[in-house]
This record gives sequence, C-alpha cells and structure tokens, in this order.
Amino acid sequence: MTRFVVVGGGIVGLAVAHRLMIDRPGDQVTVLEKEAGWAAHQTGHNSGVIHAGVYYKPGSLKATLCKAGSASMVEFCREHGLAYDICGKLIVATDPEELPRLHDLHQRALANGLPARLIEGAEAAEYEPHVAAVAALHVSSTGIVDFGAVCRKLAELLTAGGADLRTGTEVTGVVTRPESVVVSTTAGEFVADVLINCAGLHADRISRLAGVPTPVRIVPFRGEYYELVPQRRDLVHGLIYPVPDPQFPFLGVHLTKMIDGSVHAGPNAVLATAREGYSWSRVSPRDVWDELSFRGLWALGRQHYRYGLTEVARSLSKKRFAASLARLVPELTATDIVRAGAGVRAQAIRPDGGLVDDFLIVEADRQVHVLNAPSPAATSSLEIARHIVSRLPVDAVR
Repeated sequence: MTRFVVVGGGIVGLAVAHRLMIDRPGDQVTVLEKEAGWAAHQTGHNSGVIHAGVYYKPGSLKATLCKAGSASMVEFCREHGLAYDICGKLIVATDPEELPRLHDLHQRALANGLPARLIEGAEAAEYEPHVAAVAALHVSSTGIVDFGAVCRKLAELLTAGGADLRTGTEVTGVVTRPESVVVSTTAGEFVADVLINCAGLHADRISRLAGVPTPVRIVPFRGEYYELVPQRRDLVHGLIYPVPDPQFPFLGVHLTKMIDGSVHAGPNAVLATAREGYSWSRVSPRDVWDELSFRGLWALGRQHYRYGLTEVARSLSKKRFAASLARLVPELTATDIVRAGAGVRAQAIRPDGGLVDDFLIVEADRQVHVLNAPSPAATSSLEIARHIVSRLPVDAVR
C-alpha cells in the first residue's frame, strides 16, 4: 500500500485525490486543507466557466487538458446530477482594428480542434441581441457550472471511498527521508510515500518547505467582480468576452451568465496586497514583502505599468468599470451593476518578469508540485489529475 498525501482542498487537489482513489484503490489517500471547508479560495471565487480552450498554444498542457477537461467535467456533472449549461460564448470585436486579432484567435481555436465559427455582427446579435459587434467568434462548447458544487461532490465521493479528508490542517513543514515524506501540520504529522502539492496560492511556499527550489514565484492578482442588477440580466444571454490583446497579460473584463441565473461582470486584474487579499483592506506584510523583494515582479511592472495603472483606476471607479462593459453591451451603465466580491489568481512569474503561460508541474523524489494552475485549471482539473496520477510510479512503496 502506498500512502499519498495531497496538500490543498481546491478543485485540483480534490480531483487528484479522486483520481488516486479510482486508479489505485488499494492505496491510502489523505487530503490536507488549511481552511475549514473545501474550495475556499481560487475555486470558490471564480466565474464558473467551463472553458473550451480557445486561447492556449496548440500542443500545450493548457490546450490539451482544457479541451479534454471540458468534456470530462460535463460528463462528471451528468453522472452526478450537477447543474451545468453549455450556453456557448461570443468573443466580440467592437472595432475593425480588432479583426486581425479575432482572425488569429479563430485559427488558434481551429488548431486546438474546437467548434468555433467567425460570424458577422448581425449573426452575433442573434445570440446576444444587445451586443456591439463588428464581428465575433462563436465558441459553442463553452459552458457554465458551479465549481464549488463539483468540489463538494468530489469530497463526498472521497469520503465514501475511504479517503482521509482533513480540513483546518495547515502544513508547517516537510521533511523528505529516503523512505518517506513527513508532513508537519497544525494538526500533527502525516507520513507519506508520495506528497502531491496542489496548494494553489501557496504552492511555491510548500515546494520550498519540501526542499524543492523553484525559480518562479506565486504573485496574487485580485479580480474584482460586479453583477448586473436583476432587472438588467436580460441584456446578457450567455458569455460575452472582448478580443484579448496579446501584449497584455489578462483577458479584460467580460460578462458571464452564472448557473444560478445571475450575470457577473469582470474580473479586472490588480496586484493584491495579500495572497488571500480579496479587498484593498486586506494587507499581509509577509506577502507584500514577497512581492516587493521579487525582481520578477519589478520586471513585469516595467513591461506593463500603464496597463496596471488602468486596472487600478478601473478598480477604484465604478464608472470606469461600467464604461469597459459598455464597449461590449452599450446599454449598460453604472446604475446597472453592483459589487459582487472578488477572486485572487495565483499567477507564477519568472525572474525575468514573464508570466508562466502553461500549467507548471514539477516532479521530484517522492513529490509532485503543481506550481502554476490558474484558469483554466478548474475546467481542466479532472484531466490535470489524470495527467499527474498517470505519471506516478506503479509501485511508489515504502
């Protein structure tokens, strides 16, 4: 029997544990989560989109695992009676200058084997009557789901299968021995034959605790959301996205129908002052020092400081936020939106200031560390788990 300890109770950690239970039924699986419940951070604060995989470099882990993950996530929801909706998505060019980028995105979508069509503005209006579109890319396989509900189902299945699920258990130390890995926590020690780190916002810290150095640093970016007031939800039927500008690191604010019928708007992207900093008032001196002492963040700032200032201005001004949304749906005004919370993206950055574009999974002796898994990690989670577990030794025994 092999003892596996998974650190992190977000959707990736729970999916890995679930895959271990399926593929290695005779082994012992323990999941350690520092919060009191599951999906407390990135998973529980995202927009709930089942991504198709349009944006990602063909052949990359993101491209392959997102496409496969979209299908397996839908199948998981069907099997377990979880609500989902394959509502489709429009990526909208609102200006003729955006058309070359839209065409490039179409070619990438086709290279990734996705059902994507370029359509004229008139046809875009058939999907979204209130949108302002010169042209659009329609991606029919994009959907929505409640990833928190997926996590609750995974935890239920793990409990029924005999896994040891520990909430309120924060990892404080990791010691690798020739025959095992000893994980110290606020609830005592756990001995593993294999440690799998899916700690999200703290993944690089767990890696360093375990003696596996990494040149990347997790830097938190807060994404703030508004939502449409109920009487204006009819302005959006599905998902409406802008054409992304490849010179900037994030997609830009968009409009997303949620599985509960609400419509969220956002997120923007501002540097957070804590790894779990869901507002400007949440400041962690340790996390701020980690950011300011990392030369990669300064390099990123030099490349994109104008973009960053624009995002901060939009964070502080509801009127600016609404104006960004009005580029997509001109009828929207500041009176049509209300605050709807925020999420924090765990983005790995290299020392040269480059964002790590792909999922980053590092293997070491008796250890696996998921060091970069932002969006579309929730969509891809079941396939990330399959990828990780398939690469484990057949006999990772003591």
